[in-house]
Amino acid sequence: MAMLQPAGAILSELFPASPRDAGWTGFVLRHLAAPKPVLWVQERMAILEGGRVHAAGLGGLGSNLIHVEARDAKTALWAMEEGLRCAGLGGVIGELWGDPQALDFTATRRLAVAAERFGVACWLVRLQGAANLSGARERWRLASGPSAAHPFDHKAPGSPRWTAELFRSRHRAPASWVVGDEPADLLPVAAEPSDRALGGWQRRA
Repeated sequence: MAMLQPAGAILSELFPASPRDAGWTGFVLRHLAAPKPVLWVQERMAILEGGRVHAAGLGGLGSNLIHVEARDAKTALWAMEEGLRCAGLGGVIGELWGDPQALDFTATRRLAVAAERFGVACWLVRLQGAANLSGARERWRLASGPSAAHPFDHKAPGSPRWTAELFRSRHRAPASWVVGDEPADLLPVAAEPSDRALGGWQRRA
């Protein structure tokens, strides 16, 4: 898959375009270390508004999925931090709804430090959340886009694509891309004139 090169074991924060746009799932899963198990933590309100993760729909990852339903944001953040301390995981995903009081700069800073200390990538998915102060190393906005053309049937959908905007990063310059499953699908949409945002990344123009 043509995908933006992952920045390593860091805390990344992602803001989906809509709570019911699950396109971010495919984007995030491509950035995790397969075939290790993945810890997926969902706050109760995130499940009610966005839906419960279904292991059977995740292909090969489904058998390696550890799912936690947390009663509130505080419990979800605790479960995520504990998961990050396990180097045997391929990644930790946490879904939170809105802007809970427990999700402050200190909480995100703790997740960022744990991810880097124990070498486990962490994705904090903010459903209907505001991009307020955060310790995340990278912050993304993501939406599902029109699929690629089907190679054999022009009336059928082809490979999935997403519009991904990196609007803050401590590792690379902000930019926007269209990303997908095919080698030619990594297309810069907006970047610095010198393409510094794409430096060191696999890309096709």
